[in-house]
Amino acid sequence: MLRRWRTTPWKQATQSVFKSCLSERESRFYRLHTMNNPENSRLPLPPFDNESAIQKVRIAEDAWNTHNPELVSLAYTSDSIWRNRSEFLSGREAIAQFLTRKWLKELDYRLIKELWAFQDNRIAVRFAYEWHDDSGNWFRSYGNENWEFDEHGFMRWRIASINDLPIHQSERKYHWILGRRPDDHPGLSDLNL
Repeated sequence: MLRRWRTTPWKQATQSVFKSCLSERESRFYRLHTMNNPENSRLPLPPFDNESAIQKVRIAEDAWNTHNPELVSLAYTSDSIWRNRSEFLSGREAIAQFLTRKWLKELDYRLIKELWAFQDNRIAVRFAYEWHDDSGNWFRSYGNENWEFDEHGFMRWRIASINDLPIHQSERKYHWILGRRPDDHPGLSDLNL
């Protein structure tokens, strides 16, 4: 049975802010590939080449930077399997619940992902994100993800290993307004991260 994702005022506001950060071309792509029925294909589809793998990574980064758990969960198969640190999850609902908990703890979260490798329907990513806890302690979390996609472009398997490094607020490198990382903002390699 297909589950219809209801749009609430909160979701509409979050999606509106996210989409306002996109160029017209990116906005069209986002609408085509992330909205509507979550069971439709999510381009680009495997097998990936360098360009489509980079595009898939940026789409994921942009979605995670919305901090919208339900929106992010739509990128995964309904029975997607995750390992995130020491937590094991299965399915969109569990993913959305996990992300809700994550972003209640990891405040002012800003993420950069970078393609590491790809082959056929798999992509390896490295990433770093900055956040602070409710006591004002800042962290930069470094990690690697292994992704596997189904034939419709949904991620069916995600394995993430992450380490948290305490940093001083003055050591932060991510200062853009919350939401999508600007196109002219340096990536991980540019920042030597």
